Amino acid sequence: MCCDAAIITSAPPWVLAAYPDGNLFQLTQEEIQILLRREEREKLFLQGITLAGTKCLLIRDNLYTEGNNTMDLRTKGQSRGSQAVTVVQIESVYLVVMGLKGMEGGPLNLKAFEMAGYIRETILQHTTHF
Repeated sequence: MCCDAAIITSAPPWVLAAYPDGNLFQLTQEEIQILLRREEREKLFLQGITLAGTKCLLIRDNLYTEGNNTMDLRTKGQSRGSQAVTVVQIESVYLVVMGLKGMEGGPLNLKAFEMAGYIRETILQHTTHF
């Protein structure tokens, strides 16, 4: 279902971990700042977003909506076909997942949301043992 993934943070804006054979490890600080900024989010719908040099269309933005915390994008204008991308907020970090070519955004969003839940659970287990 997924072909690429990265964990990013906003302060400072950088990639904490990424799949080495993918492209998301090439996310720039500027791309991360634009993706994660809290103000002027409506501009993202008009201007799109670039991730690791790949132009993406913003489909749905609930990244800062409590209880959802996801964003759906789709790569555009590529000879290899478009791909769904989901971003999920997990505390102070964000999971970015890119689907295989042809994968629909809905199932990818659900899978990313589930993965975020497992990560939150693990963080909670580790913080309650101290």
